[in-house]
Amino acid sequence: MLASSRPTSHRLLNRGILILRLSATQPRRFFRSQTGSMAAQGGEPQVTEITRHQQYHSAGLTEDDLEADPMIVFQRWFKAAQESGLVAEPEAMCLSTARRDTGEVSSRFVLLKRIDERGLVFFTNYESRKAVELDGNPRASLAFYWGPLHQQIRVCGRAERTSTQESLDYFQYRPVGSRVGAWASPQSQPLVSRAQLLDLVAQQENNFHLQPGSVDRETPTPADLLATIPLPPHWGGFRIVPDQVEFWVGRPNRLHDRFLYRRSLDHPHPVWSMQRLAP
Repeated sequence: MLASSRPTSHRLLNRGILILRLSATQPRRFFRSQTGSMAAQGGEPQVTEITRHQQYHSAGLTEDDLEADPMIVFQRWFKAAQESGLVAEPEAMCLSTARRDTGEVSSRFVLLKRIDERGLVFFTNYESRKAVELDGNPRASLAFYWGPLHQQIRVCGRAERTSTQESLDYFQYRPVGSRVGAWASPQSQPLVSRAQLLDLVAQQENNFHLQPGSVDRETPTPADLLATIPLPPHWGGFRIVPDQVEFWVGRPNRLHDRFLYRRSLDHPHPVWSMQRLAP
């Protein structure tokens, strides 16, 4: 049998296999079949193989770069990411939670709003999936990835609700649209259409004596600023109290630097141990 003269990639495409060859300088693209879906002709899913990856070139990480308390290192890294101008949203973090009954894990990105001596704080609707899972199974994992800096931080720990006062202190400084949205959106619940959501927003604008469209205004009017919008009973914060913190720095040939801090649970005050991990 004679071998086909067509390139391997063409032959694989006919078998429903899609190979993407990506380099650090090539833009990443999504390929779709003529039907507009990611499935190959005949209804079989395509297989995407990404065979090239960007090399990491950083100065690395040693014990001398670290502190006894990982939160001091976290604050230092976070400030550097903010000031670098290279990371669009250094406060964006992937939050993973799990159901207590089934162990089913779900992840989503949320925004870090506070760092203090006790942990990392974000705010949400207490009726959302993430909040329900954290109330039922108060363990969480956070991941920060700052690609341009070749840095990653992973945090695991206990989740606890913030106090009502702490939630109120943050809520009252949110933009008008965000405060109205906290009342209007039944987060994680099904919607018939976007029109239904906009109707709910309009109802809340009316409830708080705001002009129609106040939520969409980039610059609030004096009336918007004077509006009294109380803290919803179903809205507030969670604090992730860490018992593990890992710092990762990308190095060439996947020989990355990793250091893991573990908190001793036998002490009332944070006592940490630290060790280097294999990449």
